[in-house]
Amino acid sequence: MRTRFESLGAYTPSTVRSTDELIAGLAMPRTLDLERITGIKNRHVHNSDPDEYESSFELALRAIEDCLEHSDYTADDIDVVISVSITRFRGPDLFCYAPAFALMLRNAIGATRALHFDVSNACAGMVTGVLVLDRMIKAGVVRNGLVVSGEQITPIADTAMREISQPYDPQFAALTVGDAAVAVVVDDRGDDNDEIHYVELTTAAYGAEFCLGMPSDKSKGIAMYTDNRQLASERRYAQALNRMSDFFAETGRTWESEKYDYWIHHQFSGPAVEHISRLAEQHFGTPMPQALNIMHEFGNTASTSHFLVLHEHLAQQRIPRGSKVLLIPEASGIVSGQLAATISRLEA
Repeated sequence: MRTRFESLGAYTPSTVRSTDELIAGLAMPRTLDLERITGIKNRHVHNSDPDEYESSFELALRAIEDCLEHSDYTADDIDVVISVSITRFRGPDLFCYAPAFALMLRNAIGATRALHFDVSNACAGMVTGVLVLDRMIKAGVVRNGLVVSGEQITPIADTAMREISQPYDPQFAALTVGDAAVAVVVDDRGDDNDEIHYVELTTAAYGAEFCLGMPSDKSKGIAMYTDNRQLASERRYAQALNRMSDFFAETGRTWESEKYDYWIHHQFSGPAVEHISRLAEQHFGTPMPQALNIMHEFGNTASTSHFLVLHEHLAQQRIPRGSKVLLIPEASGIVSGQLAATISRLEA
């Protein structure tokens, strides 16, 4: 059985916050050139007006609506709803652990007969959700499904602005994030023009403590603590590249045989993505495909980043029909892997 991406939707808030604004708002003044270090100039931030508040839930709903507008399926046709966001805000300061976000979203769109469950896997959430849905379809459990993430992640940046107190601070990476939502429908109608070729993920215990999200230990709010030196180490990047080599060997593939047209990395740092590309080129001994990025204007949008990149480049008609795209997740855990798909049907 062959699966495919049947439709894609996204939503980003209209409010834009610049890197210069963030640096100017730090409790401890800094001369750090954050834009040069990360390649991030702007990020979109949820509306915090009480009458138009954009929580994780509202963001996710808007992405689902956009996705279904581009789909041949209605909400009533959906067999399963999988919610994968890191953040699960349903209002100001209201973080929901139960009931499942997927249940609330399913009910809100009227897909009341659909199965529903949440999956948490940090910034690899969307790729993980697609992996689970792909396997469910191939096992004959469902025919189609919806994977969605709404990330109201910028509160960690607000916490960092209040609390950063030293030149090298573990909350530094929190300044890169932006809010966004994405949704995809996957079904069992894949063919040569539209197919998810494979989704494989690996979680390594090494590095599990390098990036942690939790309530702040200094003030009210949520925070993210990151060991950037360890996360950006060649040892960690080599771990992912070696696992990819093993996957190719196990499945009778080579990098050259896959003929990727584009690849999309997690949008955490432009210079880091360029460095990974150089390491991969050395590792596989061949040029890498064209990298698609949007971090300059959207920042790191957590679990939504890969599919937001895909959506924005489709909207700008920069991905020809029939292109083979490789998604490379990077997530706390530490999670690495690959998702390869040929896409022709998707529009944005």
